[in-house]
Amino acid sequence: MAETGASPLPPTSPAHSPLFRAEHFVWLTARVLEQRLFAYHFLNGGPDPVETALDAYRNTDGGYGHALEPDLRGPVSQPLHAGHALRVLDAIGRCGGQRVERVCRYLTSVSTPDGALPAIHPSQRGYPTAPFVPIVDDPPSELLATGPVVGLLHRNEVWHAWLFRATDFCWQAVEALRKSHPYEVQAAVAFLDSAPDRPRAEAAADRLGRLVREHRLAVLDPEHLDAYPVAPGYAPGEHHFPHDYAKTPDSLARAWFTDDEMARSLDFLANEQEEDGGWPVRWRQWAPGTALEARPMVTVEALRTLRAYGRGVG
Repeated sequence: MAETGASPLPPTSPAHSPLFRAEHFVWLTARVLEQRLFAYHFLNGGPDPVETALDAYRNTDGGYGHALEPDLRGPVSQPLHAGHALRVLDAIGRCGGQRVERVCRYLTSVSTPDGALPAIHPSQRGYPTAPFVPIVDDPPSELLATGPVVGLLHRNEVWHAWLFRATDFCWQAVEALRKSHPYEVQAAVAFLDSAPDRPRAEAAADRLGRLVREHRLAVLDPEHLDAYPVAPGYAPGEHHFPHDYAKTPDSLARAWFTDDEMARSLDFLANEQEEDGGWPVRWRQWAPGTALEARPMVTVEALRTLRAYGRGVG
């Protein structure tokens, strides 16, 4: 197995093993990057093959493109692709060094006047793009794009001039939230979980958790989905659950939910695995290829969340 850097799962009870079924799904459908990530997380694979696969998406400007984030097609670098790349590097313990220095230079080059990131840079125009992602000439700063990137860089103790104003933007954006939607809340959590000022982060997270509960942004009883509204512009049935906010037990968002609420959420996640071994994509599907590419990503994340909570995966 030295050629692949991964050891296969033992063929025991394949019909009853969620991980075995997921492995079959990944080999059947995933891009090379997600295959390598699955091998890293669950098959004792090394980080080098993951990094090599990620390099295929890297551009000369230090950013990433080529549909790394499947809803943005085409070769051009975009902030959302950079955020995806940083998540991959963080997952394998490689979020540092010259590679991340180049990413920070790219982020500086596409920043808005207040030093933060737009979700979509206008260079995306002309390439296939999800219809729910607007492209404008002068895009605003977005917590959705900036929060996860800033959080990951702080988490890995990366220091770069770009971070100072971007961090200030995240604080202002998070503390100004009076109403929100699930993906923006997730971006806020990604920032707060690694923000250096821990007392300030804990206070902001506490207020954000109250907002989530008051506005019913998390399904607390999966058996009664109809009782929870879907955010405007989201796909029908695009609900979010406690595990979507608190992806690990040490997330600040974990305190938002009781033990029973989290247990129901994790039960729901485990039961979402489909017959082919993969997990479904809940957001709006607009092209066959994007759905096919996204499901292995969602599957790897579901398995990682279940394992983080000790749900017997890997």
